[in-house]
Amino acid sequence: MARPVIGIICSRHLVDGTRETQMTGRRNIDAVANAADCAPLLIPSLPDAISVGDLLEAVDGVMLTGGRANVHPRHYGEELTERHGEMDEGRDGVALPLVRACIERGVPIFGICKGIQEMNVALGGSLHPEVGELPGKHRHRMPKGCKDPKIVFELREQVRLRPGGVLATMLGTESIVTNSLHGQAVLEPGERVVLEGWAADDTVEAISVAGARSFAVGVQWHAEYEAETDPVNSVLFGRFGDAARAYRKLRRAAAA
Repeated sequence: MARPVIGIICSRHLVDGTRETQMTGRRNIDAVANAADCAPLLIPSLPDAISVGDLLEAVDGVMLTGGRANVHPRHYGEELTERHGEMDEGRDGVALPLVRACIERGVPIFGICKGIQEMNVALGGSLHPEVGELPGKHRHRMPKGCKDPKIVFELREQVRLRPGGVLATMLGTESIVTNSLHGQAVLEPGERVVLEGWAADDTVEAISVAGARSFAVGVQWHAEYEAETDPVNSVLFGRFGDAARAYRKLRRAAAA
């Protein structure tokens, strides 16, 4: 039997500063293919080229990946400033309605790094462009200038999980350690957004969606890193894959 299909959202990227492409990291693809045991399908962040409705007829789950660009602040009622950094409005135009459609239809959705931020904004929440600037917060980025993956993705963030919550139940623990590679972070949670995990400085590290009919989880760390072997990330991708298999079965039964 064919594996469930997971749509992996891409981001705008300029090759040599001139040639526009759509791309995602290899780790995202490998995590879906191996840790979730699903078939990866790349989604271009081009609102004029794809319809969310058509897309959801083709996939059994959606993965919102990390990305260098931030969500445009107009989507949560703020003016754009230099502090908000790089934008990718094409991705905003696909990701935000895609989140809402997945929740409405019960399609499994997994938001990673930028993906948790997109989930929050799509449901009416807000973000802070550089959480380390807030009083009492620490810097959540990798060491400046470092390119060694072992250091970049080092497990440096102690995360406490909501007792009895979605992630705590899924992982069988209320305390985990993750990597930390972000500036922007959840500020005010959106409607139906349930806070599931916090860093030591109370920065939001994980969310779920209240009343969601399927897997609807966002995490601030890069869960695609060592997704097959990390004790936290492997469980998350395994459960995401299970949800996609269940959704595919329902779709096939409804079409029969």
